[in-house]
Amino acid sequence: MTAGPHEREDAMTYSLVARSADGAELGAATASKYLAVGATVPAVSAGHGALVTQAHTNVAFREEGLALLRAGVPAEEAVQILVQGDAGRARRQLAVLGTTGEPAVWTGELCSEAAGHLVGTDCVAIGNLMAGATVLEAMVEAFTAAPGKLAERLLLALAAGERAGGDRRGRQSAAVLVLGAGDHDRLRSPARTDLRVDDHPEPVAELRRLLELHRVVVSGPERATALPLDGETAAEVDRLLQVSGHAAGGLVERLSIWAHSENLEHRLLADAVDAAVLERLRDRAGGLRRPAG
Repeated sequence: MTAGPHEREDAMTYSLVARSADGAELGAATASKYLAVGATVPAVSAGHGALVTQAHTNVAFREEGLALLRAGVPAEEAVQILVQGDAGRARRQLAVLGTTGEPAVWTGELCSEAAGHLVGTDCVAIGNLMAGATVLEAMVEAFTAAPGKLAERLLLALAAGERAGGDRRGRQSAAVLVLGAGDHDRLRSPARTDLRVDDHPEPVAELRRLLELHRVVVSGPERATALPLDGETAAEVDRLLQVSGHAAGGLVERLSIWAHSENLEHRLLADAVDAAVLERLRDRAGGLRRPAG
């Protein structure tokens, strides 16, 4: 089959589409031995639903599917509309999940084996050219058992799928996309997680690193774990700032200048140092140190 204007050639992918128990958070995580899987597979509309389109990917399913969900069309009906109007459906995979109700899913009979899908509580796993059906089982089990925010649960599920064999050809890219209730117009929005690893030997592990960094960048300071900016802590911060090239001026001023350069100014405290800020400073300064001798 020749790809049409809204198609991407076969990309073997395993994904999980999911929502929080209250339906407030919606998202998808995906991984593949293909470049930039996050650019074409997942799509989410806050307050409406989420989907993935993969295998012989019909990229148009993303916008068309979200339009149907925004119009109030149930997931099952949305899948029927999209699939019935698609001449290439035998090679497609599609999973759709609304804020309520059961997920809907399609796996065409010509998708590369092992191909299939598995519905769980508030989630659906789907994949093709997988190492085996255990990939889907591992993802659903990990997601169901995991506590916490949806992005974290999705990433745990993706890692479980990878451990179970994932894409049998290997690894290249991964992505997680989550939207929750909140202000999505701000640059720093804890309600939005949109992270992609386009080409990496360990894409799921790299996605984990980015998710941790994302949490630091979008969240405010944590007073409970902050350290008073005096004594040994002040001495350490002073040394680290000097290593980082911030030697002139008062300690608080220098820390503020450095934090702004790292996009961490929102985590500054008047009389203490946020634990995440200190850890980031240690990492940055450690990378700049030169061995003695």
